[in-house]
Amino acid sequence: MKKLSILILAGIFMIGAAMTFADEQRGTAAQAKLMVEKAVEYVQANGKDKAVAEFNNPQGRFVKGDLYIYAWDLKGIVLAHPTNPRTVGKNNMNVPDEDGKFFRKEAIEMAKTKGAGWVDYKYMNPRTHKVEQKTISSIQLI
Repeated sequence: MKKLSILILAGIFMIGAAMTFADEQRGTAAQAKLMVEKAVEYVQANGKDKAVAEFNNPQGRFVKGDLYIYAWDLKGIVLAHPTNPRTVGKNNMNVPDEDGKFFRKEAIEMAKTKGAGWVDYKYMNPRTHKVEQKTISSIQLI
């Protein structure tokens, strides 16, 4: 049990909007917040390993339209990413967004100091190849 507590303490869970859908199909801030809350409940009820597996599932319960849950640890290593699995295991903490913003560092620091928060950034949409606004909600689970 102690090992599981340490692993959960190291977890930050993010929700990202892929922004690949028409505006009317895009998730809302309220939907994003609800998905984050459900993800936190899922981790608490099922443990980190099962949660990470579910977060990595592109057809899982935590992928809805352009909203999805992904996870980093507090060092910035990707634990789960249902839409970009090749990033799992990588540390992209020092990779800035399109404007040079180190949003991952900001999100991790926010989770460490405030427990939760939202961070905006810009990211190249892999489907449209256009730079678009994204938002992530970071929550540190203890």
